[in-house]
Amino acid sequence: MNDPLPNEIDEALWDEACRRAEAIRGFLMHRSGKLAVGDMTLLAAELEVSRATAFRLIKLFRNGGTVVSLVERKPGRPDGSRVLDEKREEIIRTTINRYYLNKNRPSISQLVRDVQTGCISVGLKPPHRRTIETRLEDIDLQKRAKRRGETEVVMRTTAVPGMLTASRPLQIVQVDHTKADIFVVDEETRLPIGRPWLTLAMDVCSRMVTGFYLTMEAPSRLSTSLCLLHSVFDKSSWLREREITEPWPVAGLPETLHVDNGSDFRSRAFKRGCEDAGIAIDWRPPGEPRFGGHIERLIGTQLGKLHLLPGTTFSNPQELGEYDSKRHSALTLRELERYIALDIVGTYHQSIHSSLGRPPIAVWREHEGEIPLRLPRDRMRFWLTFLPEQERTLQPAGIHLFGLRYWSAALSADVGSTDRRLLVKYDPRDMSRIFVRRPSGSFVEARYADLTLAAVTLHEALAARRTLLAKGRREVNTRTIVSTAIERRKLVDAAVKATAFARRGRPVSTKTKVDDSRWGSLRGVDSSKPVAFDEDTE
Repeated sequence: MNDPLPNEIDEALWDEACRRAEAIRGFLMHRSGKLAVGDMTLLAAELEVSRATAFRLIKLFRNGGTVVSLVERKPGRPDGSRVLDEKREEIIRTTINRYYLNKNRPSISQLVRDVQTGCISVGLKPPHRRTIETRLEDIDLQKRAKRRGETEVVMRTTAVPGMLTASRPLQIVQVDHTKADIFVVDEETRLPIGRPWLTLAMDVCSRMVTGFYLTMEAPSRLSTSLCLLHSVFDKSSWLREREITEPWPVAGLPETLHVDNGSDFRSRAFKRGCEDAGIAIDWRPPGEPRFGGHIERLIGTQLGKLHLLPGTTFSNPQELGEYDSKRHSALTLRELERYIALDIVGTYHQSIHSSLGRPPIAVWREHEGEIPLRLPRDRMRFWLTFLPEQERTLQPAGIHLFGLRYWSAALSADVGSTDRRLLVKYDPRDMSRIFVRRPSGSFVEARYADLTLAAVTLHEALAARRTLLAKGRREVNTRTIVSTAIERRKLVDAAVKATAFARRGRPVSTKTKVDDSRWGSLRGVDSSKPVAFDEDTE
């Protein structure tokens, strides 16, 4: 697994690979077996490559199944790339914004002529029509329609609450975050540490919860990614670890993620990871929270269950009254996570949904056999794509991360061979292992150097470290530190003065005040002659 991660690929190469992947997916969707020469000629024309190259790209895609597999490997600008120099890109952007996105609704042909005229006037080669059309396709369709006053397009692309529908499982999965209405407590001290954040993912067709993630950190690309990882993979072992026996059959890559416009959903790493796996991202219009009706109703349902737990803050301050949420808080983050999971698989999935008229799990079971389960071709690469990362130097004792030490025998050959920092991927939910990219480019799994340690979350590891540091600070005797520091300072000052006097030829008494009377005087003793010790004499 030596291919670069999606986030590390040049922008132009990535855009071209995405274009190729989209074309090839559509081409293969309606064809199986041996490919006709005529069909390959059409595909080659669409990809703007030779027929032989088109055959090669299809073979690469069938073997890899990801956008990364289609990234041009040779140095320099890839053949058929739609990358332009910045001057022509700026002319295209300016022309689109100034002359095309307005109420006069000029045609695409007029836009092409305006762009080509602008390039020729400054001595640049005009771009191809398809290049300009591609730049238009990059603009959000609804944004373009609003700027041009295309009312019908705006209406067609505007969702109405409750009207977002899907005909099959995992066609559309909605994801959103919320702050839970409950205080949780520390694992050791059982003192309140705050209100956690809940990230939920839901399948629109069946209303099944596909996955969730609970954390003390504010919503970020990390919480979104970990929720997606929980959604995609089989949950059997996850359920066993939490001693939950009810089934949670949801697994597989969604076709489309329906999300809001938060920065976590628009991070480059998250977008590229989804593109690489063939997951489309559909952002809800800014300032339109009603477009996430399905997931928001689910969140409301789940948060309502938390109001029955000790430490709840309720959703309405009037309901809170004189109830002291912090004082009554009792559940740790792990315990709350298990409670939410039990409620999802044991109650929500098994109860009649008001919109479906049936339990979500019954709808899922009915439809899950209609489409093949789509899982990542390379499970490890998909996993690593969405995990957070740090850079660390490989020491002879291993890799140090968040106060923990990790080691793998596979790293032995790299110790001392490089001084550069290595990329380290980690899962905040389980810090018992990390993934280190060796100088060769391959990732290896490293475990705790101390194999007797139990698996902990990153939050638990950092909390334990803070507790240890706080204990250490309480044990410090500040008075002793200060008094000895002053004595050291006096000693240095006296030594400097003594040395200065001596170098000026002035005698100075700097003898250490030590009582040596019981040893007798050392004056007049000739050290060159041997002196008998008591044990040498009879």
